Amino acid sequence: MRLILASVLVLAATGSALADPDVAKGETSFKKCMACHAIGPNAKPKVGPPLNGIVGAKWAHFEGYAYSNDIKDGAAAGKVWDDATLSAYLTNPKDLAPKGKMAFAGIKSEDERKDLIAFLAQFNADGSKK
Repeated sequence: MRLILASVLVLAATGSALADPDVAKGETSFKKCMACHAIGPNAKPKVGPPLNGIVGAKWAHFEGYAYSNDIKDGAAAGKVWDDATLSAYLTNPKDLAPKGKMAFAGIKSEDERKDLIAFLAQFNADGSKK
């Protein structure tokens, strides 16, 4: 019981497990993505597809973008970019799509991934904010 209470107190003090996502920090993290991805009302494909509406979308949802076979296979299997899948992909894209196009090394910090996903979740498929 003491160990559990001590763990809760440590987590509360550090805020790491209890922290809510910070959209402003997520916007800052998105700068790492901007070389290849766009988001917002006028987002167009770059090296990667626009990320409008990505949270909750089916894999390969942006029509007209030439996705890798890994991503197309995921779409055919009914996979969705939910929070857990996005977090896993952002940790190491090659784990989910070994032959995928994304050459990004990943974001190791769980808090940073949560912040980035919260930022992305603000955008509807048309690029407007929710």
